[in-house]
Amino acid sequence: MSNNMNNDVSTKPSKKQSQNGGFLGNLAFNIVIPVLILTNLSGEDYLGPAWSVVCALIFPIGFGLWDLKKSGKVNGYSVLGIVSVFLTGGITLLKLPAEYIAIKEAAIPAILGIAVLVSQYTHKSLVKLLILNDNVIDWPALSQALENNDNTKLFERKITISSYIVAASFFLSSVLNYVLAKVILVSEPGTTAYAEELGRMTALSYPIIMIPSLIMLFAALAYLFTQMKRLTGEDFFSFLREES
Repeated sequence: MSNNMNNDVSTKPSKKQSQNGGFLGNLAFNIVIPVLILTNLSGEDYLGPAWSVVCALIFPIGFGLWDLKKSGKVNGYSVLGIVSVFLTGGITLLKLPAEYIAIKEAAIPAILGIAVLVSQYTHKSLVKLLILNDNVIDWPALSQALENNDNTKLFERKITISSYIVAASFFLSSVLNYVLAKVILVSEPGTTAYAEELGRMTALSYPIIMIPSLIMLFAALAYLFTQMKRLTGEDFFSFLREES
């Protein structure tokens, strides 16, 4: 019986393994496979420009839909990714000017940045939903600690400042997306060269765009956690939810 119990424990995936699998799946299906298809199979001897785009788009769309089904709930990032992929595929297959791709690439992060700013004037701040949500922060404990130090309103102002940093990261991503698309997509839409450029743009978007944006997002997190500690007198780890 003990052997069976040990086998059950050993075969059950850990939370860390699940997270690593999710990261590797996102990397493979959203970046690596589409880039390989667009850069290596878009020639007329293989799939051709149009079909290489179709095949490349199948993987992120399929992975996004699978992720939605698996999680059992709507994930805003997955939905946004699927919409973005559909727009890219539609613009490419219709052979619209590359300017449309550049506008699309810039529009999505810009809309997110505007949404972060607008949400500050509502009861559902996106920073609270994304960073300080109930799954991460023990809000009753945090609220009590802030109230004990008479810093509740001041902390709300700190959240607003953090929101500006997060919004700025999205606006930076918007500008970099547009510039990258304009610089790389120079060939005639519907050609093999254009499909290869699309793959190159996808591959370069992560190191060129994601790294600066992530640095700013981490800066917002660091600022918020530092203020949390300063205004409550307690380490921010004491307000983190324990893993179940």
